[in-house]
Amino acid sequence: MVNATTTFTATVGNDPLNKGVSWTVSGTGCSGAMCGTVAPTTSASGAAVTYTAPVSVPSPATVTLTATSVADTTKAGTATITVTPAGAPISVTLTPKRGGLTLGQSMEFAATVTNDVASAGVMWSATSGTFNAPTATTATYVAPASPGVITVTATSKADATKSASATIGVTDLAGVTTYHNDLSRDGVNAQEYALTTTNVTTATFGKLFSCTADGAIYGQPLWVPNVSIGGGTHSVIVAVTMHDSVFVFDADASPCVTYWNKQLIPSGETYGSYADVSTSDIYPDIGILGTPVIDPSSGTIYLVTKTKTTGGTYHQRLHALSIAGGTEATNSPVEISSSSVTFPGNCDGGTTNTFNTLTENQRPGLALINGVVYVGWASHGDQGGYHGWLVGYNTADLSISNIFNATPNTTESLSYCRGGIWMSGGAPAADASNNLYLITGNGVFDGVTDYSDSYLKMSTPGLAVTDFFTPNNQSNLDANDQDVGASGTALLIDQTSGPVIHLLVGGSKASVIFLINRDNFGKFNASTDAVVQEFTVSGHSFSTPAFWNNSLYYFGAAFGGTQAGQSFAFSTATGIFSTTASAQTPSGFGFPGATPSISATPTATNGIVWAIDAGSYGTNNSASTAAGPAILHAYSASSVATELWNSSQATGGRDTAGNAVKFTVPTVANGKVYIGTRGSDNTQGGGTTFGEIDVYGLLPN
Repeated sequence: MVNATTTFTATVGNDPLNKGVSWTVSGTGCSGAMCGTVAPTTSASGAAVTYTAPVSVPSPATVTLTATSVADTTKAGTATITVTPAGAPISVTLTPKRGGLTLGQSMEFAATVTNDVASAGVMWSATSGTFNAPTATTATYVAPASPGVITVTATSKADATKSASATIGVTDLAGVTTYHNDLSRDGVNAQEYALTTTNVTTATFGKLFSCTADGAIYGQPLWVPNVSIGGGTHSVIVAVTMHDSVFVFDADASPCVTYWNKQLIPSGETYGSYADVSTSDIYPDIGILGTPVIDPSSGTIYLVTKTKTTGGTYHQRLHALSIAGGTEATNSPVEISSSSVTFPGNCDGGTTNTFNTLTENQRPGLALINGVVYVGWASHGDQGGYHGWLVGYNTADLSISNIFNATPNTTESLSYCRGGIWMSGGAPAADASNNLYLITGNGVFDGVTDYSDSYLKMSTPGLAVTDFFTPNNQSNLDANDQDVGASGTALLIDQTSGPVIHLLVGGSKASVIFLINRDNFGKFNASTDAVVQEFTVSGHSFSTPAFWNNSLYYFGAAFGGTQAGQSFAFSTATGIFSTTASAQTPSGFGFPGATPSISATPTATNGIVWAIDAGSYGTNNSASTAAGPAILHAYSASSVATELWNSSQATGGRDTAGNAVKFTVPTVANGKVYIGTRGSDNTQGGGTTFGEIDVYGLLPN
């Protein structure tokens, strides 16, 4: 356009002295400045010069820009430039405007230039990364090999003062392959560059797409980047359902792409039913409850199914599946039965306790530690005889490594052993020395062989109790159904200095937070608890708290009402928490509270707390009720009193999630948040979708 500028470069081959070129402008209908100007008039090979169009359009409207070799004036290159009148101003828009990528992942961009009379298009640039075969209006951007915030820019060729940019967060997150992100169970993704406290708003963040499944999704969705699948390399989401199915979805494709799904039910069997265990605590179907664990080094998914024969005999099996296609590993699946899982003790009425495939509920998430997958059990609503079992399976051949029973002996009623490993879906934690940490629920306790209502430290792979803590009022907790182990798994905190270096924190159904020295648990003392700290909080614990930037994020539950989420500051000097909440969420969460996840950068900026209100999960311990949507919330981690966004805010139900299930955990990765739901199923046979992964992220425009 008249008076507009653009840049040109000339490359001279075989110019050993680098004399470069001289530049001239000419035209059949113009001369001198009426053809435009170029500056500078000489340049080295590859150096840019700026052409400025004339103040009026010559006739004809084309001019020629010539670059002539200084070393050999018989050699030259030319460019034809069309000069257009000054009309409506040029503007550039770019799609998408924002997003997230993994290292080396590509993203398609499209530029639209309005009032581009000559259809000159755009020039592409980025602060890092490369472009693959860009055109005047489209480009495939390829993320760099290092993480960070990248700016991609499309600049008008007709008017270099006009451009549009997109901000892309590039993550080096290796994956979310286990419950609550890592073996510390802190719930933190500190490698999130795309999501910020300023762009998580209803204008720029919302529901992108949904992926349908065949049953309710209780296990946390797991995210794995750079999987060789579907004829390419893709990030995937792994989801498991109550119909004993596994689904592997593309983590980014909209509409949803399913790479494979597999129902792990042998011929002549089906998934389980709440009616068989005499409780509607989990309703109506029983299949895969516990969050799987993925071994990224071998690309293997480990999970436990629960099925029954037409005659009503229940089976539980550990499966090891290839993430690329669902192929079973050698020796997979392995039967988990009364003959394979036994433990010495008198609790079952003899000299040996045996695993009960009907009453044992594989609720806690699986843990993978040093080549062994650990699987834990409790019960379905305290129905029938049960124990807290923990079994280790070698990943090499799925053989049993070791077995632990939390309550093998009793002098009480033979049906009252219990000591279940519930943890509201939480998974055992582990430290750098491969010690394993878990919490048990109500049952018998003697501190010798029976460890109900206790925090346990265990050796691996031997599964021997090396230390424990049990509250001094354990008998009262047991009598009043105040399980310590209703809380999510032990959350580990390591300090670089302070009174206690290795800490463990968790809650209880009795609304007490315990802070424990991992090097000296304190065991059991009938008069006082020998822990670092314990304090009462608002809300009963049916969740795993999160810990980030010296703050504990706790979303407790109220019986028959709602309870706000809270944050508590940790002092590195004193090594304890402030017992007064530093902030609380502006609205409450229904039962059972929430297990929050945190997204932030490695430099502890843009911290966001993500939590799901699953209060409308659609069932209780005695009868079913209709389910309603899960509500995903985002709060500033600096103060959870500041809500950034939630999925009920956008008009027209744009961001509404599927119906809720208990104990679900949001997974945050690569600029997106994934939550498991039961789709449109209302738990009473109504609806058309019986399982769903809802995917939230930055809106492209």
